[in-house]
Amino acid sequence: MKTEELVKKLKGIHTIESIKSILNVKREKAIYYIHRLRKKGYIKTRRTSEGKRVYNISFENRLKGINPVDIINKYSTIKVNPIEDYQIYGKPPTPEETLIYAIKSQNLRIILASLALYKKIKNWSELYKLAKQNNFKRKVEALYYLARKIIKVRKMPKKFRRNCLPTREEKYEYIIPNLKSGDFKDIEKIWRVYIPFNKADLYQYKK
Repeated sequence: MKTEELVKKLKGIHTIESIKSILNVKREKAIYYIHRLRKKGYIKTRRTSEGKRVYNISFENRLKGINPVDIINKYSTIKVNPIEDYQIYGKPPTPEETLIYAIKSQNLRIILASLALYKKIKNWSELYKLAKQNNFKRKVEALYYLARKIIKVRKMPKKFRRNCLPTREEKYEYIIPNLKSGDFKDIEKIWRVYIPFNKADLYQYKK
């Protein structure tokens, strides 16, 4: 089977079992096809939280595109899967851009994993600009102080913090709609942001 035809048939997210089923081949043949496509750059491989291999197969992979989740997985001990087939070509997204992407996702596990990005934030001006554009200033701050509870992070400039402080008139907002845990009331009170995680969620960073 020609490589292009193989990619067309398998385009998407697969396991070894689904590849066997689609191509109607034995495991050894499926492994051979995976090796062939990986060698030519059509496959990105990752592992699920259970340790199972998952294969992202597409023509775009050969263009060396990168999903923001790849940046999160590079720095975080908590590994996550993309929630969309979204690739960025050319310059890889910065940690600042990736953090904003994670908050936009409103995905509990992606946001939890993205706390590790605070270790890599260097351009606070860029982060502030992006946070302001997306109306995420208080969310970025709340998550920063949450990250400080579990990992060593870079020190935030005082000006950044001062410019993000809420007024008494501002209402509480959710990081994830209608989701709050009841823990971390100290952070919630200062930034008027509901934290969607509980203490048990943060223990994943200590594994």
